[in-house]
Amino acid sequence: MTLPPVLETRGLVAGYVADVDILHGVDLTVRQGEIVTIVGPNGAGKSTLIRAVIGLLKPRAGAILHRGEGIAGTKPHRVVARGIGYVAQRENVFATLSVEENLELGASALGVDAKPRLPQILELFPRLRERRRQRAGTLSGGERQMLAMARALVAEPDLLLLDEPSAGLSPLFMDAIFDKIREINEAGVPILMVEQNARRALAMSHRGYVLDLGRNRFQGTGADLLHDPKVIDLYLGGTGRIDA
Repeated sequence: MTLPPVLETRGLVAGYVADVDILHGVDLTVRQGEIVTIVGPNGAGKSTLIRAVIGLLKPRAGAILHRGEGIAGTKPHRVVARGIGYVAQRENVFATLSVEENLELGASALGVDAKPRLPQILELFPRLRERRRQRAGTLSGGERQMLAMARALVAEPDLLLLDEPSAGLSPLFMDAIFDKIREINEAGVPILMVEQNARRALAMSHRGYVLDLGRNRFQGTGADLLHDPKVIDLYLGGTGRIDA
């Protein structure tokens, strides 16, 4: 029997204001073992899609399926409890708590004991191990992003959602974050991410989607999208960066 995709959206329609839709029937699939990246111009609906999946925005139509079960409209804490981890773009750590307290709190909110997992998590993020007693608010932007990712992994999710993981980071930390994303995926966690650095993200992705005005415009392997003349001309341009 063929297993269903880890995540699937079908004809997803969503928006923030009554009678104004941001997403207009978006279809998307994430399979086991994949990194899937969503790119597109400003206002395309990329982050709106992620928020609808995690439950921060209730869809107006369409379906969201997690391993074949419908989750559209499910509250965020229940979506996370199902095994979907989420790292927001901003305000994604508790600034007044230490690194270790952030990790423990992220697990305890799901009824999970973080202590057995901490050595493995800190092995994956050695920079955090060095700063485990340090307040999160004193970390650099890249370190806070690592902490947010680590906290999402404590509960051993079967899917990780990343919203602009490299936003605002220096080139050095951007490299480190992309390295960690690849490492997490190689450890068996499928990843769906929205990313402004389109070329870098697509280069490491198994598949990608280009959204435009809330609709599927292009889809294919990361390599195919990177070399598609239409995608290059319309969305990648000379710098390869696409606004969030």
